[in-house]
Amino acid sequence: MKLYIGNKNYSSWSMRPWVLLRQTGIPFEEVKVLFDSFAPESNFKQTMRKVSARGQVPVLMDNDLAITDTLAIAEYLAENFPEKNLWPADKIARAKARMACAEMHSGFTALRSNCMMNIEANLPHIGQIVMRDKPAVVADVARLEDLLGGLLRNYVHTHPDGVLFGSFSIADAYFAPMVMRFKTYGLPASENVTAYMNRLCAMPGVAAWIADAKAENEFRDFEEPYRLTR
Repeated sequence: MKLYIGNKNYSSWSMRPWVLLRQTGIPFEEVKVLFDSFAPESNFKQTMRKVSARGQVPVLMDNDLAITDTLAIAEYLAENFPEKNLWPADKIARAKARMACAEMHSGFTALRSNCMMNIEANLPHIGQIVMRDKPAVVADVARLEDLLGGLLRNYVHTHPDGVLFGSFSIADAYFAPMVMRFKTYGLPASENVTAYMNRLCAMPGVAAWIADAKAENEFRDFEEPYRLTR
C-alpha cells in the first residue's frame, strides 16, 4: 500500500491515516507531495490529479484502488487488518468511537479554520486573540473538552496507554491533529485532557510525525496567515 500525504507540518488530514498506520505497525510506503500552491497548475495539484480526480491528500493506494477520504481509509484498514483492533472490541465503545470520529470529520470547523495546523510554530498569543474574538472557536474548544473529557473518564482506566478507548484506536489517530492545534496555539484544556494530549504526543507514531514535521523547514505563507516568515 502507498499513502500519499502533504507537508507533515501543515496537513492535518494526512496525519490521521499516517499515524494510524505507523502506530499500529501496518506496512505502507509514504509518498509525500509537498504543497507549492493549490492552484490548478501547481505541481501539487498536477501530481495528485494523476492519483485521484479530487487532487487532494491523503490518498491510500492499494493496487488499483484509490481511497480519498480519511474515514473510508480507516474503515478499509480496519476491515483488512482485523487483528490490529483499530476499533474498540466492545460494541458500545465502538459506536461511541465512530460517533466521535464522525463529529471530528465534519465538525469543529471554526477551530480548524482559525487555528490551522502548524506543528513547528509556537503561537499562544494568536490563540489568546482567537479565544477573545471568535465565539465559535470558544464553543468548539468547550465541545472538545466535553467530548474528550467524557471519553477519558469512561475508558482511560482500562489500559495503561491511557487513550480514548483504553488502547490506541482510530479515534486517537483522528484527534491527533486537533491536539497539535491545542499545543501550537496554547488553547485551554483541563488537566485530564492535557494529560491525554501529552500521552498521545509521546506515542511512537505521533512522535515520529511531529519530529518529521519539525524537520521539514518548508514555509508556506498560504498555510500561515499569522506569520510572514518561519
